[in-house]
Amino acid sequence: MTDNTNSGCPFHSTAPASSDAQWHGAQMDFSKSMSYGDYLGLERILTAQHPLSPEHNEMLFIVQHQTSELWMKLMLHEMHAVVANIQADNLPPAFKMLARVARIMDQLVHAWDVLATMTPPEYTAIRPYLGASSGFQSFQYREIEFILGNKNPNMLAVHETTADNHTRLQAALQSPSIYDEAIRLLARNGFNISPERLNRDWSQPTVADESVKEAWLEVYRDPQKHWALYELAEKLVDMETAFRFWRFRHVTTVERIIGFKTGTGGTAGVSYLRKMLDVVLFPELFALRTAL
Repeated sequence: MTDNTNSGCPFHSTAPASSDAQWHGAQMDFSKSMSYGDYLGLERILTAQHPLSPEHNEMLFIVQHQTSELWMKLMLHEMHAVVANIQADNLPPAFKMLARVARIMDQLVHAWDVLATMTPPEYTAIRPYLGASSGFQSFQYREIEFILGNKNPNMLAVHETTADNHTRLQAALQSPSIYDEAIRLLARNGFNISPERLNRDWSQPTVADESVKEAWLEVYRDPQKHWALYELAEKLVDMETAFRFWRFRHVTTVERIIGFKTGTGGTAGVSYLRKMLDVVLFPELFALRTAL
């Protein structure tokens, strides 16, 4: 039989725990230095779940939405950097960030798999405790929609009582979206974009423009000549595709759990969410595929 006393394997060693920790050089005393929990603020994060009902399943509902908000925070961090890099004609970092945003959306898609384990009776038991709270009121999600170009000034009304969030959303509403910046980049690279498109009201949703479609067609017909713009376009398509999956998984999960009931925030629930599936963020990038 092999003697595992000094094997260095923490799963098989028969040595005392203290000597095993010393053997691996693990620090055990954090009274004077920053620990893992300190760095991540785990005390605040892990004590932020406060179920209002006696139901076991409410914890799932809370953690699902809190973690989604954390992912959205990271998504916005990346998206704002994408805008800044496109404005500076610095595309390689923007490519990496756009790819990361798409992968974050994949995480959010799979998060619905966990929430879908909640059955209709389980949700019905906690619903009275939710009041009028709803994901519709998420200011981070609204900012994501705005920075992607799905602008709607009426959505600001939901956030009038929270000044900081309202100011932030107002700024996002009135600023060029990621796609607007990509189109301005096309113009800076000599493509003939109509003045009306370049000087439009940024607070309005994206509307398809023939000059933009023609510009992207030129890029796609000669990718080698316009490789950076071609790659940017494909990264944008990847991101919108991931966003569509996220929306679709949302509506199917809601339908599975609550059917066609009205949402807690007063929306039409599934009917409202289905309408969102028809929104196209980057219309010319999808239309050109038929024209190629």
